[in-house]
Amino acid sequence: MTQAIRIHQPGGPEALRLEDLTLGAPGVGEARVRQTAIGVNYVDVYHRTGLYPLPLPAGIGVEAAGVVEAVGAGVTHLRAGDRVAYVSPPGSYAGERVLAADRLVKLPDDVSDRTAAGMMLKGLTVQALVRRVYAVKPGDAVLVHAAAGGVGTIMVQWLKALGATVIATVGTDEKAKLARAHGADHVIVYTREKFPERVRELTGGAGVPVVYDSVGKATWEGSLDSLRPFGLMVSFGNASGSVPPFDVGVLGRKGSLYLTRPTVFGYVAKREDLERGAAELFEIVRSGKVKIEVSRTFPLAEAAEAHRALEARATTGSLVLLP
Repeated sequence: MTQAIRIHQPGGPEALRLEDLTLGAPGVGEARVRQTAIGVNYVDVYHRTGLYPLPLPAGIGVEAAGVVEAVGAGVTHLRAGDRVAYVSPPGSYAGERVLAADRLVKLPDDVSDRTAAGMMLKGLTVQALVRRVYAVKPGDAVLVHAAAGGVGTIMVQWLKALGATVIATVGTDEKAKLARAHGADHVIVYTREKFPERVRELTGGAGVPVVYDSVGKATWEGSLDSLRPFGLMVSFGNASGSVPPFDVGVLGRKGSLYLTRPTVFGYVAKREDLERGAAELFEIVRSGKVKIEVSRTFPLAEAAEAHRALEARATTGSLVLLP
């Protein structure tokens, strides 16, 4: 028997229910994990509200860290007692979980469970975005929205490690200080500055080759206007709402722009890609070039409060639930 947060219908934070669940033994290719720390991410909000629909009732949450309790037949890369972390289909808001063993990666001894839970989804997202979606090169000027958030703080640090010039946007002066503390070269408080004009000014009128936009509706037009000709718009979130339907011809009119809507789950679907991405993430965190900040923790039973804090944009860094 374990406890888990589940949803029975889309809704607000109150839709998150703490329930008792009975878990069986792991089957072929599976492992049972006793979870010690669980990451909270904006995609969890999208699942809860129905923006990204789930078959209901459903578990929620896509990352966690813990200890392997048992493995099923055919699992050779893990054994009971191994410390592991993962990114997987929803269901991580739980004390224990049975899941596909090929989604689990072993944790280095010097990476804590809370750090791992606060970085797996966000860190693997950043790895995919800056190394594969657009391979950032030394000297590239890059625009990063929501630079004080969980993904943003990791991305700013990783971009600096790659030698990029980071132009960051944030909503408040307090968050501007945080973005600078993580290495942003230029910080724009978009609530009082027109960020496309400032980006043009900072780049001598040229614009940037890539924009990383997790905000969505509120920044869509400005992001396109910040790109140089043939630039890449990377839209990977909807914190302000979904981007409304648009005339694809605008991409041509604004400079033959490219647009992509990546998801980290596609980039780690193959085991070899997951292992490669995780190894690179662990390496850069262990080097000290990227520091993971778990800004707040909540008991598992208070998952709704964690969602309220996240949606109010009252958080920085990563949020973690503790079973």
